[in-house]
Amino acid sequence: MKFILDNILLIALALVSGGMLLWQSLRGGQAGGAMSAAEATAAVNQRQAVFVDVRPAADFAAGHIAQSRSVPLADLAQKAAGLPKNKPLILVGSNGRDAAKAVAQFKAQGFAEVSSLSGGLSGWVQAGMPIAKG
Repeated sequence: MKFILDNILLIALALVSGGMLLWQSLRGGQAGGAMSAAEATAAVNQRQAVFVDVRPAADFAAGHIAQSRSVPLADLAQKAAGLPKNKPLILVGSNGRDAAKAVAQFKAQGFAEVSSLSGGLSGWVQAGMPIAKG
C-alpha cells in the first residue's frame, strides 16, 4: 500500500497513457481506419486494392502514388462512377486527415471497403515509398 501511495503520480500516468494507446488502437481498428504504407502496399498486392488520390488535380500532378487514380473531393459525385466497387479503396490525401474525412463520403456513394492512407502522401514519402510525377 505504501508503494501505491508513494508512486500515485506514476501509476496515474501509466493508466492514462495506457488508456490513450488503447483508444488509438481501437479507433484505428474500425472499418475505414487508416492503413500504414506497408499495409496499403500489401492490400494492393494481395487484394488488388486501388489507391484513390483525393487531393486537388494540381497536387496530384505535382506528385502521386504510381497507379493511383485522381478523384478530387470536389469532383467525387462525377468521378466516383469510374471506380471499382468490388475492390478495396485506399484514399490518399496530403497528410491523412482529409482522406480520413472522405471515407464516409465514399461509403455514401456505395463503396463498401474504404480506408485512408495513414499520413497521406507525406506519410508515404516518409516511409521511403516512391512517387510518380505528371
